[in-house]
Amino acid sequence: MKKRKLFCELSPACYKISLKKEYILRDMRDMFSHERFAQEINTLPLPAVVKSHTSSVLRKLEGVDMQLQRNKAVNLRLAAAKINGIVIRPGETFSFWRLVGDPSEKNGYVEGLVINNGKLGRGIGGGLCQLANLIHWLVLNSPLTVTELTHHSDALFPDSGRRVPFGTGTSVFYKNVDYRFKNTTDRLVQLLVWLDENQLMGELRTTEPYPYTYRITEENQGYVEEDGVFYRVSRVFRLTLDRERRVIRRELVLDNHSKVMYDYSLIPRDQIITPGLRKLT
Repeated sequence: MKKRKLFCELSPACYKISLKKEYILRDMRDMFSHERFAQEINTLPLPAVVKSHTSSVLRKLEGVDMQLQRNKAVNLRLAAAKINGIVIRPGETFSFWRLVGDPSEKNGYVEGLVINNGKLGRGIGGGLCQLANLIHWLVLNSPLTVTELTHHSDALFPDSGRRVPFGTGTSVFYKNVDYRFKNTTDRLVQLLVWLDENQLMGELRTTEPYPYTYRITEENQGYVEEDGVFYRVSRVFRLTLDRERRVIRRELVLDNHSKVMYDYSLIPRDQIITPGLRKLT
């Protein structure tokens, strides 16, 4: 029996109607939640740096047109300008999309790389996940509380040049797939994000140093084969350290089991985990 199509699958117009409906429902949920969303912008840096990070904008990815990467830089500049200097007061929530707004062609966004249902494609505003990823990395290295996060479900690219543990990024899709965190501390925090010619840069700042620092570690990483399909596996932990660098808390933040979507020949052989052995050598 042929599967009945959903309303959103009937035509592009039906898809747009479905999105509009979801937007309205999202706005209503936010309105009735009484959540206080951060909206104050002040680019004068707060004195204490909690965490800083940079990531390359123009990465050479297997099978990806470099023009999409150059377009991504355009999109990142537009979105970063909306977020740079945002001050999140105690009790307030940061929302990626409430600050960035609609990444549409009308608002200056261009076609970039997008991920849809585990597949790579093109779309207006593509590439903004990199900005959300950077912000999430800063937040992971702080006492702030993530309240909305959608992990990428698949391993789309090889690990070449990776500087942060696998899986610590987040998907964003206007405006129902948001990235949010809440300032559950007793002091102001501030996000600064900007680009130079080649790098996306970010800092998380506050009024005075926190009593603890944080370290993100990845353990038991590698690749496993299950019924002829490879998966990227690892466990990511956040360590809380006191001023003497002693670990006072260790929490699991992610247990990766992500389907490898690229050519298996690009998987490093020494990172393949086999039954009964730690890794294939």
